Amino acid sequence: MPHPSSPDRNAIWRPYCQMKTAPAPLEIVSANDFELTTADGRKLIDGMASWWSVCHGYAHPHIVESVNKQLERLPHVMFGGITHEPAERLAARLAAMLPADLKHVFFADSGSVAVEVAMKMAIGYWRRRGRPNRQRFLSFDHAYHGDTTGAMSLCDPQRSMHADYGNAILKQWHCPLPKDDASENALSEILARHRDEIAGVFLEPLVQGAGGMRFHDAATVQRIRKLCDANEVLMIADEIATGFGRTGAMFAIDTCEIVPDIICLGKALTAGTMSMAVTVARSEVFDAFWSDDPGDALMHGPTFMANPLACAAANASMDLFEREPQVRRAADMEAKLFAGLAPCRDISGVVEVRCRGAIGVIQVEALPRLDELRQAFVDTGVWLRPFGDCVYITPPLNLPDTLLERLCDAIVNVMSSRRFTA
Repeated sequence: MPHPSSPDRNAIWRPYCQMKTAPAPLEIVSANDFELTTADGRKLIDGMASWWSVCHGYAHPHIVESVNKQLERLPHVMFGGITHEPAERLAARLAAMLPADLKHVFFADSGSVAVEVAMKMAIGYWRRRGRPNRQRFLSFDHAYHGDTTGAMSLCDPQRSMHADYGNAILKQWHCPLPKDDASENALSEILARHRDEIAGVFLEPLVQGAGGMRFHDAATVQRIRKLCDANEVLMIADEIATGFGRTGAMFAIDTCEIVPDIICLGKALTAGTMSMAVTVARSEVFDAFWSDDPGDALMHGPTFMANPLACAAANASMDLFEREPQVRRAADMEAKLFAGLAPCRDISGVVEVRCRGAIGVIQVEALPRLDELRQAFVDTGVWLRPFGDCVYITPPLNLPDTLLERLCDAIVNVMSSRRFTA
Protein backbone atom coordinates (compact mmCIF):
# COMPACT_ATOMS: atom_id res chain seq x y z
CA MET A 1 0.00 0.00 0.00
CA PRO A 2 1.47 3.40 -0.90
CA HIS A 3 2.04 5.94 1.80
CA PRO A 4 -1.25 7.84 2.16
CA SER A 5 -1.23 11.31 0.69
CA SER A 6 -3.33 12.74 3.49
CA PRO A 7 -1.43 13.39 6.73
CA ASP A 8 -4.63 12.78 8.69
CA ARG A 9 -4.36 9.03 8.26
CA ASN A 10 -1.09 8.91 10.19
CA ALA A 11 -1.97 11.46 12.84
CA ILE A 12 -2.88 8.54 15.08
CA TRP A 13 -0.31 5.79 15.60
CA ARG A 14 -2.63 2.83 16.03
CA PRO A 15 -2.23 -0.24 18.25
CA TYR A 16 -1.13 -3.68 17.14
CA CYS A 17 -0.96 -3.00 13.42
CA GLN A 18 1.50 -2.22 10.67
CA MET A 19 0.61 1.35 9.82
CA LYS A 20 1.85 1.07 6.22
CA THR A 21 -0.25 -1.93 5.21
CA ALA A 22 -3.18 -2.15 7.63
CA PRO A 23 -6.61 -1.37 6.22
CA ALA A 24 -8.33 1.80 7.38
CA PRO A 25 -9.86 1.34 10.82
CA LEU A 26 -13.59 1.01 11.20
CA GLU A 27 -15.13 4.29 12.37
CA ILE A 28 -17.66 3.86 15.18
CA VAL A 29 -19.98 6.75 15.94
CA SER A 30 -22.05 5.27 18.78
CA ALA A 31 -22.60 2.18 20.87
CA ASN A 32 -25.71 1.06 22.72
CA ASP A 33 -26.61 -2.13 24.52
CA PHE A 34 -24.74 -4.76 22.50
CA GLU A 35 -24.23 -3.06 19.15
CA LEU A 36 -21.70 -0.72 17.58
CA THR A 37 -22.90 1.75 14.94
CA THR A 38 -20.51 2.58 12.11
CA ALA A 39 -20.16 5.94 10.39
CA ASP A 40 -22.05 4.56 7.38
CA GLY A 41 -24.95 3.38 9.53
CA ARG A 42 -24.26 -0.34 9.89
CA LYS A 43 -25.02 -2.12 13.18
CA LEU A 44 -22.47 -4.66 14.44
CA ILE A 45 -22.98 -7.05 17.36
CA ASP A 46 -19.90 -6.67 19.53
CA GLY A 47 -18.50 -10.12 20.28
CA MET A 48 -15.43 -8.66 21.99
CA ALA A 49 -17.04 -6.53 24.73
CA SER A 50 -14.33 -4.03 23.79
CA TRP A 51 -11.45 -6.28 24.85
CA TRP A 52 -13.37 -8.03 27.64
CA SER A 53 -14.42 -4.83 29.42
CA VAL A 54 -18.06 -4.00 28.57
CA CYS A 55 -19.57 -6.62 30.85
CA HIS A 56 -23.10 -5.12 31.06
CA GLY A 57 -23.37 -3.84 27.49
CA TYR A 58 -22.84 -0.29 26.26
CA ALA A 59 -24.37 2.82 27.83
CA HIS A 60 -26.17 0.99 30.60
CA PRO A 61 -28.59 3.58 32.04
CA HIS A 62 -27.54 3.05 35.65
CA ILE A 63 -23.86 3.52 34.85
CA VAL A 64 -24.53 6.54 32.63
CA GLU A 65 -26.62 8.17 35.34
CA SER A 66 -23.99 7.53 38.01
CA VAL A 67 -21.17 8.94 35.91
CA ASN A 68 -23.21 12.01 34.91
CA LYS A 69 -24.02 12.79 38.54
CA GLN A 70 -20.36 12.43 39.45
CA LEU A 71 -19.34 14.63 36.51
CA GLU A 72 -21.46 17.47 37.87
CA ARG A 73 -20.06 17.11 41.37
CA LEU A 74 -16.37 16.14 41.10
CA PRO A 75 -14.93 14.85 37.80
CA HIS A 76 -11.37 14.60 39.05
CA VAL A 77 -9.08 15.44 41.92
CA MET A 78 -5.56 14.29 42.68
CA PHE A 79 -5.37 11.37 45.13
CA GLY A 80 -2.20 12.46 46.92
CA GLY A 81 -3.26 13.72 50.34
CA ILE A 82 -6.92 13.80 49.23
CA THR A 83 -9.68 11.23 49.28
CA HIS A 84 -13.31 11.11 48.14
CA GLU A 85 -16.38 9.03 48.81
CA PRO A 86 -16.56 7.09 45.49
CA ALA A 87 -13.03 5.74 46.03
CA GLU A 88 -13.63 4.93 49.69
CA ARG A 89 -16.83 3.10 48.85
CA LEU A 90 -15.34 1.19 45.93
CA ALA A 91 -12.31 0.04 47.92
CA ALA A 92 -14.55 -1.21 50.72
CA ARG A 93 -16.75 -3.09 48.27
CA LEU A 94 -13.80 -4.75 46.55
CA ALA A 95 -12.31 -5.73 49.91
CA ALA A 96 -15.62 -7.29 50.93
CA MET A 97 -15.96 -9.11 47.61
CA LEU A 98 -12.46 -10.61 47.49
CA PRO A 99 -11.57 -13.64 49.65
CA ALA A 100 -9.73 -13.70 52.97
CA ASP A 101 -7.64 -10.62 53.75
CA LEU A 102 -7.25 -9.28 50.20
CA LYS A 103 -8.38 -5.92 51.54
CA HIS A 104 -5.76 -3.29 50.67
CA VAL A 105 -6.64 -1.58 47.38
CA PHE A 106 -4.17 0.50 45.37
CA PHE A 107 -5.76 2.38 42.47
CA ALA A 108 -4.08 2.55 39.06
CA ASP A 109 -5.15 3.79 35.66
CA SER A 110 -4.60 0.71 33.47
CA GLY A 111 -4.06 -3.02 33.76
CA SER A 112 -0.40 -2.79 32.80
CA VAL A 113 0.20 -0.23 35.54
CA ALA A 114 -1.59 -2.47 38.06
CA VAL A 115 0.90 -5.20 37.18
CA GLU A 116 3.81 -2.79 37.61
CA VAL A 117 2.44 -1.82 41.03
CA ALA A 118 2.22 -5.50 42.00
CA MET A 119 5.88 -5.93 41.04
CA LYS A 120 6.86 -2.95 43.21
CA MET A 121 4.76 -4.24 46.10
CA ALA A 122 6.44 -7.64 45.93
CA ILE A 123 9.99 -6.29 45.70
CA GLY A 124 9.29 -3.75 48.47
CA TYR A 125 7.77 -6.44 50.66
CA TRP A 126 10.90 -8.57 50.54
CA ARG A 127 13.22 -5.62 51.08
CA ARG A 128 11.29 -4.74 54.21
CA ARG A 129 11.52 -8.37 55.28
CA GLY A 130 15.30 -8.26 55.03
CA ARG A 131 15.51 -10.10 51.67
CA PRO A 132 16.58 -7.29 49.29
CA ASN A 133 17.90 -9.67 46.61
CA ARG A 134 14.41 -10.88 45.81
CA GLN A 135 13.79 -8.62 42.83
CA ARG A 136 12.87 -10.94 39.98
CA PHE A 137 9.78 -12.88 38.99
CA LEU A 138 8.59 -16.09 37.43
CA SER A 139 5.76 -16.35 34.93
CA PHE A 140 4.59 -19.00 32.50
CA ASP A 141 4.87 -19.96 28.87
CA HIS A 142 2.24 -18.14 26.76
CA ALA A 143 1.79 -15.54 29.52
CA TYR A 144 0.67 -12.00 28.79
CA HIS A 145 0.69 -9.37 31.55
CA GLY A 146 0.73 -6.03 29.74
CA ASP A 147 2.56 -3.66 27.43
CA THR A 148 4.59 -1.45 29.78
CA THR A 149 8.27 -2.24 30.26
CA GLY A 150 8.07 -4.17 33.52
CA ALA A 151 4.89 -5.98 32.51
CA MET A 152 6.48 -6.93 29.17
CA SER A 153 9.20 -8.83 31.02
CA LEU A 154 6.56 -11.15 32.45
CA CYS A 155 5.20 -12.07 29.02
CA ASP A 156 6.40 -15.17 27.22
CA PRO A 157 9.86 -14.16 25.90
CA GLN A 158 9.57 -16.23 22.72
CA ARG A 159 5.89 -16.41 21.84
CA SER A 160 4.55 -13.00 22.80
CA MET A 161 4.26 -9.75 20.90
CA HIS A 162 7.11 -8.39 23.03
CA ALA A 163 9.78 -10.88 21.96
CA ASP A 164 11.47 -8.24 19.80
CA TYR A 165 12.58 -6.20 22.79
CA GLY A 166 15.15 -8.73 23.98
CA ASN A 167 17.77 -7.21 26.26
CA ALA A 168 15.88 -3.94 26.61
CA ILE A 169 13.55 -5.45 29.23
CA LEU A 170 14.12 -7.12 32.59
CA LYS A 171 15.03 -10.78 32.66
CA GLN A 172 12.64 -13.07 34.48
CA TRP A 173 12.16 -16.82 34.73
CA HIS A 174 9.57 -18.58 32.57
CA CYS A 175 8.44 -22.19 32.53
CA PRO A 176 5.45 -24.32 31.51
CA LEU A 177 2.33 -24.30 33.65
CA PRO A 178 2.45 -27.20 36.16
CA LYS A 179 -0.28 -29.30 34.59
CA ASP A 180 1.30 -32.67 35.45
CA ASP A 181 3.99 -34.16 37.68
CA ALA A 182 6.84 -33.40 35.27
CA SER A 183 5.98 -29.74 34.82
CA GLU A 184 5.23 -29.38 38.53
CA ASN A 185 8.67 -30.75 39.32
CA ALA A 186 10.26 -28.33 36.85
CA LEU A 187 8.55 -25.36 38.52
CA SER A 188 9.50 -26.65 41.95
CA GLU A 189 13.15 -26.93 40.91
CA ILE A 190 13.30 -23.35 39.60
CA LEU A 191 11.66 -21.95 42.72
CA ALA A 192 13.94 -23.91 45.02
CA ARG A 193 17.10 -22.99 43.12
CA HIS A 194 16.29 -19.29 42.87
CA ARG A 195 14.17 -18.72 45.97
CA ASP A 196 16.57 -16.04 47.21
CA GLU A 197 16.06 -14.07 43.99
CA ILE A 198 12.38 -14.58 43.12
CA ALA A 199 9.97 -12.06 44.65
CA GLY A 200 6.80 -13.53 43.18
CA VAL A 201 5.09 -15.77 40.68
CA PHE A 202 2.64 -14.16 38.22
CA LEU A 203 -0.29 -16.16 36.90
CA GLU A 204 -3.39 -15.61 34.80
CA PRO A 205 -5.69 -18.06 36.60
CA LEU A 206 -7.72 -20.43 34.41
CA VAL A 207 -7.32 -18.44 31.17
CA GLN A 208 -4.18 -17.09 29.53
CA GLY A 209 -5.55 -14.25 27.40
CA ALA A 210 -3.47 -12.48 24.77
CA GLY A 211 -0.89 -15.28 24.88
CA GLY A 212 -3.28 -17.48 22.91
CA MET A 213 -6.57 -17.81 24.83
CA ARG A 214 -5.31 -20.98 26.53
CA PHE A 215 -7.14 -22.67 29.40
CA HIS A 216 -5.92 -24.62 32.40
CA ASP A 217 -7.73 -26.10 35.39
CA ALA A 218 -8.08 -25.23 39.05
CA ALA A 219 -5.68 -28.02 40.04
CA THR A 220 -2.91 -26.24 38.10
CA VAL A 221 -3.53 -23.03 40.05
CA GLN A 222 -3.58 -24.97 43.30
CA ARG A 223 -0.21 -26.56 42.47
CA ILE A 224 1.26 -23.08 41.95
CA ARG A 225 -0.15 -21.85 45.28
CA LYS A 226 1.31 -24.90 47.05
CA LEU A 227 4.78 -24.41 45.54
CA CYS A 228 4.76 -20.68 46.30
CA ASP A 229 3.99 -21.48 49.93
CA ALA A 230 6.68 -24.16 50.09
CA ASN A 231 9.30 -21.74 48.77
CA GLU A 232 8.06 -18.60 50.55
CA VAL A 233 7.34 -16.83 47.27
CA LEU A 234 4.44 -14.42 46.75
CA MET A 235 1.72 -15.53 44.36
CA ILE A 236 0.30 -12.74 42.19
CA ALA A 237 -2.94 -13.35 40.28
CA ASP A 238 -3.45 -11.28 37.14
CA GLU A 239 -7.24 -11.22 36.80
CA ILE A 240 -7.36 -8.09 34.68
CA ALA A 241 -9.10 -10.08 31.95
CA THR A 242 -10.82 -12.83 33.95
CA GLY A 243 -12.19 -10.79 36.86
CA PHE A 244 -15.83 -9.78 37.24
CA GLY A 245 -17.65 -12.84 36.00
CA ARG A 246 -15.88 -13.64 32.76
CA THR A 247 -15.04 -17.28 33.61
CA GLY A 248 -18.41 -18.03 35.20
CA ALA A 249 -17.36 -17.04 38.72
CA MET A 250 -16.90 -13.52 40.06
CA PHE A 251 -13.15 -14.14 40.04
CA ALA A 252 -11.25 -17.11 38.62
CA ILE A 253 -9.57 -17.61 42.00
CA ASP A 254 -13.01 -18.37 43.45
CA THR A 255 -13.23 -21.45 41.24
CA CYS A 256 -9.69 -22.43 42.20
CA GLU A 257 -10.37 -21.99 45.92
CA ILE A 258 -7.05 -20.28 46.57
CA VAL A 259 -6.09 -16.83 47.81
CA PRO A 260 -3.19 -15.07 46.09
CA ASP A 261 -0.99 -12.65 47.98
CA ILE A 262 -1.71 -9.91 45.43
CA ILE A 263 -4.38 -9.65 42.75
CA CYS A 264 -4.60 -7.27 39.77
CA LEU A 265 -8.03 -6.27 38.43
CA GLY A 266 -9.05 -4.03 35.54
CA LYS A 267 -10.93 -4.10 32.21
CA ALA A 268 -14.48 -4.87 33.41
CA LEU A 269 -13.89 -3.04 36.71
CA THR A 270 -15.65 0.05 35.30
CA ALA A 271 -17.78 -1.99 32.88
CA GLY A 272 -15.76 -0.55 30.00
CA THR A 273 -16.77 3.02 30.80
CA MET A 274 -13.24 4.38 31.29
CA SER A 275 -9.79 3.17 32.20
CA MET A 276 -9.10 2.11 35.77
CA ALA A 277 -7.43 -0.82 37.47
CA VAL A 278 -6.53 -1.87 41.00
CA THR A 279 -3.83 -3.89 42.72
CA VAL A 280 -5.10 -5.49 45.91
CA ALA A 281 -2.75 -6.93 48.55
CA ARG A 282 -3.20 -9.21 51.51
CA SER A 283 -2.56 -7.82 54.96
CA GLU A 284 0.89 -9.36 55.30
CA VAL A 285 2.10 -7.50 52.21
CA PHE A 286 0.43 -4.24 53.26
CA ASP A 287 1.74 -4.49 56.81
CA ALA A 288 5.34 -4.73 55.59
CA PHE A 289 5.04 -1.11 54.43
CA TRP A 290 3.48 0.05 57.74
CA SER A 291 6.17 2.20 59.33
CA ASP A 292 6.91 5.32 61.35
CA ASP A 293 9.29 6.38 58.59
CA PRO A 294 7.46 8.54 55.99
CA GLY A 295 10.06 7.61 53.40
CA ASP A 296 9.38 3.90 53.79
CA ALA A 297 6.21 4.02 51.68
CA LEU A 298 5.07 2.48 48.41
CA MET A 299 6.36 5.13 46.05
CA HIS A 300 3.85 5.06 43.25
CA GLY A 301 1.02 7.41 42.34
CA PRO A 302 -0.53 7.69 38.87
CA THR A 303 -1.95 11.14 38.14
CA PHE A 304 -5.42 9.78 37.47
CA MET A 305 -5.50 7.08 40.14
CA ALA A 306 -8.91 6.76 41.82
CA ASN A 307 -10.43 9.14 39.28
CA PRO A 308 -13.90 9.90 40.71
CA LEU A 309 -15.67 9.33 37.38
CA ALA A 310 -14.07 5.91 37.03
CA CYS A 311 -14.91 5.10 40.65
CA ALA A 312 -18.52 6.12 40.04
CA ALA A 313 -18.68 3.83 37.01
CA ALA A 314 -17.14 0.95 38.97
CA ASN A 315 -19.55 1.43 41.87
CA ALA A 316 -22.45 1.44 39.45
CA SER A 317 -21.14 -1.77 37.90
CA MET A 318 -20.92 -3.33 41.37
CA ASP A 319 -24.57 -2.35 41.89
CA LEU A 320 -25.49 -4.26 38.74
CA PHE A 321 -23.58 -7.35 39.82
CA GLU A 322 -25.52 -7.24 43.09
CA ARG A 323 -28.91 -6.70 41.43
CA GLU A 324 -28.65 -8.83 38.31
CA PRO A 325 -27.47 -12.43 37.74
CA GLN A 326 -24.55 -11.50 35.51
CA VAL A 327 -22.17 -14.12 36.90
CA ARG A 328 -24.76 -16.87 36.54
CA ARG A 329 -25.42 -15.69 32.98
CA ALA A 330 -21.71 -16.00 32.22
CA ALA A 331 -21.63 -19.51 33.66
CA ASP A 332 -24.71 -20.48 31.63
CA MET A 333 -23.19 -19.01 28.47
CA GLU A 334 -20.49 -21.71 28.44
CA ALA A 335 -22.86 -24.47 27.31
CA LYS A 336 -24.49 -22.15 24.76
CA LEU A 337 -21.11 -21.29 23.27
CA PHE A 338 -20.15 -24.96 23.11
CA ALA A 339 -23.35 -25.74 21.22
CA GLY A 340 -23.20 -22.71 18.93
CA LEU A 341 -19.56 -23.15 17.96
CA ALA A 342 -19.63 -26.96 17.76
CA PRO A 343 -19.91 -27.06 13.92
CA CYS A 344 -16.47 -25.44 13.71
CA ARG A 345 -14.93 -28.71 14.93
CA ASP A 346 -15.62 -30.22 11.50
CA ILE A 347 -13.90 -27.43 9.55
CA SER A 348 -10.57 -28.33 7.99
CA GLY A 349 -7.69 -26.72 9.86
CA VAL A 350 -9.57 -26.25 13.14
CA VAL A 351 -7.52 -27.72 15.97
CA GLU A 352 -9.89 -27.25 18.90
CA VAL A 353 -13.05 -25.52 20.07
CA ARG A 354 -12.97 -24.66 23.78
CA CYS A 355 -15.22 -22.58 26.03
CA ARG A 356 -15.14 -21.37 29.60
CA GLY A 357 -17.82 -19.12 31.02
CA ALA A 358 -18.38 -16.24 28.61
CA ILE A 359 -15.31 -17.13 26.52
CA GLY A 360 -15.37 -19.13 23.31
CA VAL A 361 -12.24 -20.02 21.35
CA ILE A 362 -11.68 -21.71 18.00
CA GLN A 363 -8.01 -22.56 17.62
CA VAL A 364 -6.81 -23.18 14.07
CA GLU A 365 -3.61 -24.27 12.40
CA ALA A 366 -3.10 -20.84 10.90
CA LEU A 367 -4.95 -17.59 10.24
CA PRO A 368 -4.01 -16.57 6.71
CA ARG A 369 -5.20 -13.21 5.37
CA LEU A 370 -6.15 -12.00 8.82
CA ASP A 371 -7.40 -8.60 7.68
CA GLU A 372 -9.72 -10.25 5.15
CA LEU A 373 -11.08 -12.52 7.87
CA ARG A 374 -11.82 -9.58 10.16
CA GLN A 375 -13.59 -7.80 7.30
CA ALA A 376 -15.64 -10.90 6.56
CA PHE A 377 -16.99 -10.81 10.10
CA VAL A 378 -17.88 -7.13 9.72
CA ASP A 379 -19.68 -7.95 6.47
CA THR A 380 -21.86 -10.44 8.37
CA GLY A 381 -22.77 -7.84 10.99
CA VAL A 382 -20.49 -8.76 13.88
CA TRP A 383 -17.36 -7.28 15.40
CA LEU A 384 -14.62 -9.80 16.19
CA ARG A 385 -10.84 -9.44 16.15
CA PRO A 386 -9.11 -12.79 15.59
CA PHE A 387 -5.39 -12.92 16.31
CA GLY A 388 -2.53 -15.40 16.44
CA ASP A 389 -3.99 -18.84 15.79
CA CYS A 390 -7.46 -18.33 17.19
CA VAL A 391 -10.83 -16.77 16.60
CA TYR A 392 -12.41 -15.93 19.92
CA ILE A 393 -15.54 -14.41 21.41
CA THR A 394 -15.86 -12.59 24.76
CA PRO A 395 -19.29 -10.93 24.60
CA PRO A 396 -21.04 -8.90 27.31
CA LEU A 397 -22.14 -11.21 30.12
CA ASN A 398 -25.81 -10.33 29.64
CA LEU A 399 -25.90 -10.70 25.87
CA PRO A 400 -29.36 -12.02 24.88
CA ASP A 401 -29.48 -15.56 23.55
CA THR A 402 -30.74 -14.40 20.16
CA LEU A 403 -27.68 -12.20 19.65
CA LEU A 404 -25.35 -14.91 20.95
CA GLU A 405 -26.81 -17.30 18.38
CA ARG A 406 -26.23 -14.72 15.63
CA LEU A 407 -22.62 -14.31 16.73
CA CYS A 408 -22.01 -18.05 16.74
CA ASP A 409 -23.74 -18.49 13.37
CA ALA A 410 -21.59 -15.73 11.88
CA ILE A 411 -18.43 -17.39 13.15
CA VAL A 412 -19.45 -20.79 11.80
CA ASN A 413 -20.48 -19.37 8.41
CA VAL A 414 -17.37 -17.27 7.89
CA MET A 415 -15.00 -19.98 9.02
CA SER A 416 -16.76 -22.64 6.94
CA SER A 417 -16.02 -20.57 3.84
CA ARG A 418 -12.27 -20.39 4.50
CA ARG A 419 -9.21 -22.57 4.76
CA PHE A 420 -7.29 -22.57 8.04
CA THR A 421 -4.34 -24.76 7.26
CA ALA A 422 -0.76 -23.55 7.07
